[in-house]
Amino acid sequence: MAATAIKISPEDVAQASQRSERIPEPCVVVIFGASGDLTKRKLLPALFHLEQAGLLPKEFGIVGVARRDLGATFAEDMKQGILEFGGVRDGAAKLEEFIAKVSYHAMNFDDDAGYAALKSLLEKYDKEHGTRGNRLFYLAVAPEYFSDIIHSLGEHGMAHPEQAHVRVIIEKPFGHDLESARELNDDVNKVFDEDQIFRIDHYLGKETVQNILVFRFANGIFEPIWNRNYVDHVQITAAENIGIEGRGPFYEKAGALRDVVQNHMMELLSFVCMEPPVSFDAAAVRYEKVKVWRAIKPIDCADTVRGQYGPGIVDGKPVKGYREEDRVSPNSQTETFAAFKLEIENWRWAGVPFYLRAGKRLQKRVTEITIQFKQPPMLLFDRAMSGPCKEIQPNLIAMRIQPDEGISLRFGAKVPSPDMTVCPVTMDFSYASAFGTSSANGYERLLLDAMLGDATLFAHRDGVEATWSLYTPVLESWAASVPKGFPNYASGSWGPKEADALIERDGRSWHKL
Repeated sequence: MAATAIKISPEDVAQASQRSERIPEPCVVVIFGASGDLTKRKLLPALFHLEQAGLLPKEFGIVGVARRDLGATFAEDMKQGILEFGGVRDGAAKLEEFIAKVSYHAMNFDDDAGYAALKSLLEKYDKEHGTRGNRLFYLAVAPEYFSDIIHSLGEHGMAHPEQAHVRVIIEKPFGHDLESARELNDDVNKVFDEDQIFRIDHYLGKETVQNILVFRFANGIFEPIWNRNYVDHVQITAAENIGIEGRGPFYEKAGALRDVVQNHMMELLSFVCMEPPVSFDAAAVRYEKVKVWRAIKPIDCADTVRGQYGPGIVDGKPVKGYREEDRVSPNSQTETFAAFKLEIENWRWAGVPFYLRAGKRLQKRVTEITIQFKQPPMLLFDRAMSGPCKEIQPNLIAMRIQPDEGISLRFGAKVPSPDMTVCPVTMDFSYASAFGTSSANGYERLLLDAMLGDATLFAHRDGVEATWSLYTPVLESWAASVPKGFPNYASGSWGPKEADALIERDGRSWHKL
């Protein structure tokens, strides 16, 4: 049963965007690590989409910074990235004008002379293009370079210019445990004020993630039942059918918990569980998110599962196991799957279990939040039935984050027949059906917000440390014991059988996705 969507025309969307139009002040975006895939596949396409939408200032520029000498080819490479990954056709309006604003600066990240030359280049850019000294530094580099780059920007007077604003975006992972996160926070705060720091999580740029708050707080029919009195349990799944994509050295240090659970999944959890903020400014939203994380009961290791994929079949093709991947130890104990049962000890959610699972090489790529409601106290229609209608199904709200963004509601309806047979039906809302497809990748909103100084969708140090304080004891416990039976799930499955046991012991099961 598909919901009848109110079709929104592109013109309506454009008019809505114009009504809420926010154009930043003139600035230069400086991307450290610009030779990496993130810049070509995500950042430059996102910035060009903002240019197409008329949301960038006329006085604007991009400077890529990396160690390799790419000055002669960088701008053209970025153009090809926009065409290939941004859904943009060659010859699109504004493309050549946009590419003309792209520059490149080669330097080592520990080279004082390189920073001095970068400062001179940016000052020259200000004079020629009227960017007024405003900067957005984007650290698209490996975590080991974060502190050195931040320190050098401060040493060369690029952190607090007079009569201009400077902001810095830092990619995850932000630390690898509580101690390292605190050290990195301290290092960054020695140079930049907290309101200059934008710790990015690209999940928060996804429309459906932001729509969780709209769904809850802009619709009077949902929020009254969004609590322990009506909700039986909540499931959050972040599944990938791909492997580690050649990132062996990174993943060996990270694992599923550090890569996905501590950041992406905890952000999703906070949006589902937070109290209504007093406003949608950064401080109010962050305050409510941190309250949720601090209310989570310390995790018992009996409520955790870790797994590692072995060989199997994905999309009809045989794939190798994690230990056979390039630059991975043949005896690796790194988890590629993690599952948890969490409990939130506050008035709204006490007694409601939250089940989280994330993993690589699972059956399909899907990120979804499922809220299952309690059964009514008296099942008047529970008859001996067969087939899909053999028992009354609980009501569900499913929020699909990726790949096809949308929201569905499952409820019971009477089957046309002489008796009172009840079958589950689903009402679906699809972003693509209602608003049309989009080539946006989520970074558009986040980059625009950072240029505007709006930190609502970015992590604060208090939140980073709150989530690390929750998961660091788990990491320490896992490190102290050798996991049993790795690899313990086949590629193309839904993970280890222990993950099924985690939820089944409570009389529940993972929803089919």
